[in-house]
Amino acid sequence: MQSLKGYTRERLIQDVGAGITVGVVALPLAMAFAIASGLKPEAGLVTAIIAGFLISALGGSRVQIGGPAGAFIVIVYGILERYGLANLLIATAMSGVMLFAMGLMRLGSLIRFIPVAVVIGFTNGIAVLIMVSQVKDFLGLSVTAMPADFFGILRTLVANLGTLNLQAFLLACACLGLLVVWQFVLPKLSQRHAHAKKIGVVPGSILVLVLASLASQWLNLNVETIASRFGNIPNTLPAFEWPTFSWETAKFLLMPATTLALLGAIESLLCARIADQMMADTPYGDRHDANQELMAQGIANIVTPFFGGMPATGTIARTVTNVKNGGNSPIAGMVHALTLLAVMLIAAPLAGHVPLAALSAILMFVAWNMGEWRQFVHLRQYRMPYRATLLAVFLLTVVVDLTAAVEVGLIAACLTFIYRISNLTRAEPVSTLEQPALVGLGDAVHAHRFHGALFFGAVKLVEAIEEKLPTHALVLDLNNLIYIDSSGVDALLSLARTCHKKQLRLVLCGLTHQPLDIAQRSGLLSEASHAESAADLAQGIAWAKALAPLRA
Repeated sequence: MQSLKGYTRERLIQDVGAGITVGVVALPLAMAFAIASGLKPEAGLVTAIIAGFLISALGGSRVQIGGPAGAFIVIVYGILERYGLANLLIATAMSGVMLFAMGLMRLGSLIRFIPVAVVIGFTNGIAVLIMVSQVKDFLGLSVTAMPADFFGILRTLVANLGTLNLQAFLLACACLGLLVVWQFVLPKLSQRHAHAKKIGVVPGSILVLVLASLASQWLNLNVETIASRFGNIPNTLPAFEWPTFSWETAKFLLMPATTLALLGAIESLLCARIADQMMADTPYGDRHDANQELMAQGIANIVTPFFGGMPATGTIARTVTNVKNGGNSPIAGMVHALTLLAVMLIAAPLAGHVPLAALSAILMFVAWNMGEWRQFVHLRQYRMPYRATLLAVFLLTVVVDLTAAVEVGLIAACLTFIYRISNLTRAEPVSTLEQPALVGLGDAVHAHRFHGALFFGAVKLVEAIEEKLPTHALVLDLNNLIYIDSSGVDALLSLARTCHKKQLRLVLCGLTHQPLDIAQRSGLLSEASHAESAADLAQGIAWAKALAPLRA
């Protein structure tokens, strides 16, 4: 309702046009993602219709388009192989509950803390897995069942290379070549020729589906189609169905559901940020509400499984298409869903003629565009921790699974961050040139200045000072400390006790903001801690010179 303030007829026309265009683009992708995930094509269509409508109607972004995404293919296929279809639906609904709870607890901003190395690593890894999974249909191999793991897929492909269908392979190559021309060559021609610009309005994926279907029929090609593998696509929405649920099942599905929820949250919020950037120069640009977006994603993933759908999230390619075609409000996303519904109700039987080789070519092209391959070339520009994190997440995504990859990536990123911050934190002795009052005091009074954050990774600095204490007083300038955690306070308390035992004065100077607050709450500045507090370093040194050594 907020985004419809000042809504005009002109904006409505733009939204309807953009929504119809996105619906046409989403049609082949929805079916392809479902088939690649091991599901029937109608599962993808149902998801794009129901989840797409709910995400646009309830989400926190004006122009984001929701639906089945390529990032889910590997995870959904793995859950389907291991737990079965009924449990996949339950896991999807559980992920929806988690997403809604994340939004309700306002955790949307925390998703932004995931390092870019982790995001790029698993995105590229998923892209590789999608391409590998499509080799079977791209080559037209006769394989009854494909395993879910990477090496199992490779072994199966190599073992069945003898069943290569040359007609399917050539058709897939032609489709892939047309997609490449449509994306990379046609835009350059459009700058010179007006006719090329008009032709470029037609989405490349739709053109590929139509031409591949016509070629398959007219040339009587011996290729597998959607109808030959899955039967005809129904031209009605499935009825509501309650899957069998038990707490024992939920325990096994907790990790897969968590993976779906985290990936859905990351994908949708990354997509929403891209949409914000694209809309920034338009009169309707504003920042998305991350928490509202997560709640909308949650509702969509709770509802969709009960109609036979698959996991849904924000989709970058369709969102970009929406913005480029004039979409400016959630109406465009809702029209996109209604367009798909109309196609499903009217033209569903025609989709049965689509060759699977053409869908595999579309998915390979989507996977290639999905990956950020230039990051591998630019790795040498980054430090070793970044390179190690990105490559580890990439390899683990491909070889093991996405859950392990993200876990290892986050742990590696956290350890790297701790190491970097601990190195930025330093303690240095105050020289007599800076503070002439220290001249002639020698080992009687020592003064040290801290910079950075005194946390568990930097307490070694306090311990180093504790090993070389003066004879009369120790002055610590904490004015440049921006943060002290409980471990840092504990180290200072330990230092205060040691100073008390050795009968020397401890003076803390320049405590402000968070360091002052935690020092007061922890009792560091109380009489029992035997630590003095001075306003600044000069005052602290003056106190140290004037006060006699502390006596028990």
